[in-house]
Amino acid sequence: MRQILVILFFSTFCNLLYGQTKFKVLALAESGGHHIQYSTRAKVWLNQLAADSSFAIDYIQNTDVIDENYLNQYQLFIQLDYPPYGWKEKASKAFIKYIEQGKGGWIGFHHATLLGEFDGFPMWNWFSDFMGGIRYKNYIATFVAGTVNIEYKQHPVMKGVPTSFTIKKEEWYTYNKSPRPNVHVLASVDENSYTPDTKIKMGDHPVIWTNGKMKARNVYIFMGHSPELFDNEAYKTLFKNAIFWAVGR
Repeated sequence: MRQILVILFFSTFCNLLYGQTKFKVLALAESGGHHIQYSTRAKVWLNQLAADSSFAIDYIQNTDVIDENYLNQYQLFIQLDYPPYGWKEKASKAFIKYIEQGKGGWIGFHHATLLGEFDGFPMWNWFSDFMGGIRYKNYIATFVAGTVNIEYKQHPVMKGVPTSFTIKKEEWYTYNKSPRPNVHVLASVDENSYTPDTKIKMGDHPVIWTNGKMKARNVYIFMGHSPELFDNEAYKTLFKNAIFWAVGR
């Protein structure tokens, strides 16, 4: 009887300690630069969501610690305004395996499509293919408002998100081509809605998409520059939906 009581006590203790954590998330965010305000606000919002929804979240500011064993701890990898270059070799190899083998989900924001030769680093061709075969071309440095139109309302990421919503301040990127032929586009920005208007446009301009060729549930969300995004209910709903869809909940 005593042995049974000890087992029951230990089991109860473990349930109290670990049972309330539904899954673990790793968020990679830059430690400086002009996106730091977005990342700082995102952390506050994510921490509250984690507390409310009973998941755990850890943050890192570079890829030094990432390897296969490290990533295996997490059911979701969030790339918060962190570019696809300058990664440690072991980190990039572990990440590719994580995505290709579906070991966890992935959500990328904004800087994740800064694809090209930057800061002396070569183009990461695998990541370009992951993002639909695109290369960064230009951006709207002066910032403009724009209307995002949902193209595939049936996707779980879009549950409760309005058919269209306005992003008040963004440095919309343009690419050398649209990723549409290689990915499943969920939403695009209406370049005719830019306020104030600008000549920096690319025509067909997807801003949210998934790559169904990968085993990992993945979604890229371009918008991720201004901390004001966390005052936007549509954006927060989209972000929250993406987390629970990508992790398979």
